[in-house]
Amino acid sequence: MKRLVALFLLLFAAACAAPPKQVADAQDREIQRSASRAISSPVVQPLPLTADYLIVDKSERLLVAYRDGDPIRAYRGIRFGDAPRGHKRFEGDERTPEGVYTIDRRNPESRFHLSLGISYPNAQDRAYAAQYGRSPGGDIFIHGQPTGYRGPPLPGDWTDGCIALSNAEIEELWRIVPNGTPIEIRP
Repeated sequence: MKRLVALFLLLFAAACAAPPKQVADAQDREIQRSASRAISSPVVQPLPLTADYLIVDKSERLLVAYRDGDPIRAYRGIRFGDAPRGHKRFEGDERTPEGVYTIDRRNPESRFHLSLGISYPNAQDRAYAAQYGRSPGGDIFIHGQPTGYRGPPLPGDWTDGCIALSNAEIEELWRIVPNGTPIEIRP
């Protein structure tokens, strides 16, 4: 009986002991392989700041992207419709809307280099136009230069009511502005 208890204690002690050298070496190699995979993996770069609000100041020709109330990017010298003063009222009036809207869609294949859609017309815009028996228009975007155009940004106000940036600027804005972002367009 004493031998049986001694054998039991010996087996119990062996089970609690360190693994044999071959097993320990195999475990060490696996840990080293895992560590080297982790080290050689590419470092994931943080995403650029995402805008949560845009303000367009038509009189200053300025678009500012904000995050948590702080400006994160500004674009100067932006272009508008051929008649930049005043709020867009009707289709074909060449005006850029004023008020608070939302970035509600994007078009990577538009006639212009990238386009971020603005939710114009809203219910008020439609009601105003309807009382005159007219269409409020639509398809208002922030976009780059005409597709295929290779020169510097077009001078003057040349859109039909959209907000135009350089191609490099719209590429950056495209990356940092998600759909659903509010946009306030001031006179």
